[in-house]
Amino acid sequence: MQQQPVERFDPTSGRVTAVLVLVLAGVVVVAGTVDAGSVPLPVLAGAVLAAVLAWASMLRPALWATTEHLVMRNMLETVHVPLAAIEQLAVRQVLALKAGEKRYVSTVVGRPLRKAMRTGRSGRSGSAPVEDAAPAPGLPYADFVEQRLHQLMEEARTAAGVESLSDEQLALAADVRREPAWVPIGLTVLSAVAFVASLFV
Repeated sequence: MQQQPVERFDPTSGRVTAVLVLVLAGVVVVAGTVDAGSVPLPVLAGAVLAAVLAWASMLRPALWATTEHLVMRNMLETVHVPLAAIEQLAVRQVLALKAGEKRYVSTVVGRPLRKAMRTGRSGRSGSAPVEDAAPAPGLPYADFVEQRLHQLMEEARTAAGVESLSDEQLALAADVRREPAWVPIGLTVLSAVAFVASLFV
């Protein structure tokens, strides 16, 4: 049984662009449907492909935490990472973490390039730890997410009785679970095939 989310993190970018792409693609599809032949088939198929990619890459991704896992729903898969297994985590242009020997990335939360470079190699901004599950006044949201996740990681390690960078923590990384997102995978493949086929019609 999957655990219910206890905390969800809002996306920091991409939504407006995705909506604009979907609206534009919708206009093209409607025009091509209402007046058959007014829109070339490759343009129609390209609009559908662009809409699918915009939804899968910018609207579908999500990030949340349960009592035991950090869940990253990405474009083509959903990754469940035990919070206690996370060795390193930083928010730069994207959120990146390390568990075991593997690196996992979420595009949901990120900083603009200039701010990401200023955070330094540690990924921490130097702000005080977050005590409550809400951003402090004036605290950039990406900083809040990073600090909140570090807090959840520490709480999970304490509950599991493991030390950071210990062999026990390394063993927990074996519990990372990856679930393919068959719907976006199928839609992407079908729309891509349709687009390529339309070029030869």
